[in-house]
Amino acid sequence: MKQFYKAKNLLKLSFLFVVLFSIISVANSCKNDDKDEYKDHIIRFEAKIVNGTGSGTGTFKTVVTQIGTAQTTTFNPTGTSWASEEKFVSSSQSQLNLAANAVLPNADSKLIVNIWVDGEVAKTDTATGSGEKSVAVAHSFLEL
Repeated sequence: MKQFYKAKNLLKLSFLFVVLFSIISVANSCKNDDKDEYKDHIIRFEAKIVNGTGSGTGTFKTVVTQIGTAQTTTFNPTGTSWASEEKFVSSSQSQLNLAANAVLPNADSKLIVNIWVDGEVAKTDTATGSGEKSVAVAHSFLEL
């Protein structure tokens, strides 16, 4: 009779242990779902003109930046380099775009655009030649 009583208590204790383990497992798995999946980044846009070996100086016509759906256009910026201020951007914005248009003076002149994310160049592109040139880059925070 005592063995039957001990077996019954052991069965109850085992059942209680399984239920308690299940509740703890479910609670721990739900904690991971509460993590914020978006991260803040420091971004900066940059465009520059390299005049090349001939005479003349290149001039910007337009520089267009876009963070998420917010677009900003700068007409006729002065000088041969343009840079935005550093901005904190959440990766929830998903998309960064930069486009520049300039008149270049020489055949070896270059128009270079860069998107900087957290102090490193994330995207860059270059247009080379004389006359009116355009170049655009895009960076996505979405992992494909």
